[in-house]
Amino acid sequence: MQIRDLPYSDPGRPDTRSGPRLLLWLGRNQPAGQAKALAWGVVHMAAVAALPVALGIAVQAVVDRSGARLALAGGLMLLLGVLIALGDTMLHRAAITNWITAAARLQQLLARKTAELGATLTRQVAAGEVVAVSTGDVEKIGWFVEALSRFASALFTTLAVCGALVIYQPALGMLIALAVPALVLAVLPLLPPATKRADEQREKAGYATELASDTVAGLRVLRGIGGEELFLERYRRASQEVRRAAVRSARMWALIAAVQVLLPGVLLIAVVGYGVGLVEDGRVGVGELVTVYGVVTFLLFPLRVFEEIAMAYSFSRPSAARAARVLSLARTARPDAGEEPAAVPAGDLYDPESGLSAPAGRLTAVVCGDPDVAGRLADRLGGHASAGSEGVPSALLGGVALDGLPLEAARTAVLVQDKDPVLLSGTLAELLDVPASGAVAPGAALAAAQCDDVLTALAQASPDASGDPMRTRITERGRSLSGGQRQRLALARSLVTDPQVLVLDEPTSAVDSHTEARIADGLRALRQGRTTVVFSSSPLLLDRADRVVFVQEGRAVAVGTHRGLLHDDPAYRAVVTRETDAVPAAAGARDPELSELGGSEQMEESA
Repeated sequence: MQIRDLPYSDPGRPDTRSGPRLLLWLGRNQPAGQAKALAWGVVHMAAVAALPVALGIAVQAVVDRSGARLALAGGLMLLLGVLIALGDTMLHRAAITNWITAAARLQQLLARKTAELGATLTRQVAAGEVVAVSTGDVEKIGWFVEALSRFASALFTTLAVCGALVIYQPALGMLIALAVPALVLAVLPLLPPATKRADEQREKAGYATELASDTVAGLRVLRGIGGEELFLERYRRASQEVRRAAVRSARMWALIAAVQVLLPGVLLIAVVGYGVGLVEDGRVGVGELVTVYGVVTFLLFPLRVFEEIAMAYSFSRPSAARAARVLSLARTARPDAGEEPAAVPAGDLYDPESGLSAPAGRLTAVVCGDPDVAGRLADRLGGHASAGSEGVPSALLGGVALDGLPLEAARTAVLVQDKDPVLLSGTLAELLDVPASGAVAPGAALAAAQCDDVLTALAQASPDASGDPMRTRITERGRSLSGGQRQRLALARSLVTDPQVLVLDEPTSAVDSHTEARIADGLRALRQGRTTVVFSSSPLLLDRADRVVFVQEGRAVAVGTHRGLLHDDPAYRAVVTRETDAVPAAAGARDPELSELGGSEQMEESA
């Protein structure tokens, strides 16, 4: 069997309308693998089902003292043994290949969706749920896709065996043919409560995973405020709830397994009792009774496969629903957004929802009193339209809506660094090895971000790097660095890319004022002639901006220089200087014509 290269060059477009539709789509997308598993499953189960026939021939040959038929039975058993071994081996290989293929396809789709949505992903779905989907849920979904072919082969073999029994021995065959569907249907009333308990277990496990993920992410803060034990106790309680839910679910599945053993046992006893009476009447031979007995014993095997497919569907359905929910998340691009490569637009950056305008080639600072508003506005400037704002495009760059561009073109035009950027593990050289224009060298970006002391600390902390900070390894998420060091390295990474428009959300909130002033000067010098938007309320950054836009309640209400707005606008002054007592008065004293004046100034500067 040839090993295929994964991931796929094109994993396809998943059907995310529901969990079952996603499962069906995954199964349809590997027809060759499903056909192989089905074929080998039929070979394996048919050989197992035929083994009692050979055994019955052998028993009847001994009764009739026929050496020729005994030798025939021995040869048939040998052939069936080879087919059973070959079929079982190839079925296992084909089934596991289907499992891995489905899981890999789904993981690739999830990875692409994560890259497409970027920082907006965790604003639409919890990070713990994304982790649960890409790990445990993917495994359960792959299990169901793999079990499909084995279920189909078991169903085909069961129907064929029941039909053959009716022809071979009508009296016993009809009894078995009527009893097998009853055995399968007997467990159906138990499946809904078992599924409900399994869903409860998964919900509690998902909550525990989210709690653990959030606790680990904020471990440093928890230790600082002494809340480590408090959150540990919360996780203990959540873990115990998961354990109790798992025990309740296991009890129900154990009951289903017991029923699947008990009822076939009752059928076996009935077949033997009825068959013995037929043998005494001379209507059935001893060998025929042994054959029917062996076939009934074989039917226990496909019945377990039927139980497995029910369990697999029960476990995979909610997992597929969660995966479909994540995969259905969209960039909120407009329907006319193309997929073919498009020219990257140039010009002023303008957000029609807030009225914010950032002239091309200039450094614009944005002051928002609400950090959440700033985050949503930064997302829109990056080409993500607001949820629920149908008909309102995202930001316009040179008059072209970013959400109407292909993702690659939009990402090339605008780079958004959120307020909590992530540093991936690896060397510093690998951290700065990102898609870039090539116009900004890593050294220049590090200097502009004032990373000299960071480089010195990294070189001293890693003797294996031979004093070269670029070869120093950075731990996961940069946990070995301080908050200010992480911010500066993330800023240097953004500067290296040298995008046409760079949007920075609070890039210096964790650094001291002296370093912040030098970063502001370095940023202004390095980004000269390029469009830069900085969300900040720091006077050091605001004073170095070409223009400042004040956003209040989601709307740009004032535009000017930092010193001018500080002198003329009480509400702006209250936000920047933290004068909380001036906010109500300023809000009430605002002249409505000021908004119009700010909007007029925006339109003039945009023109």
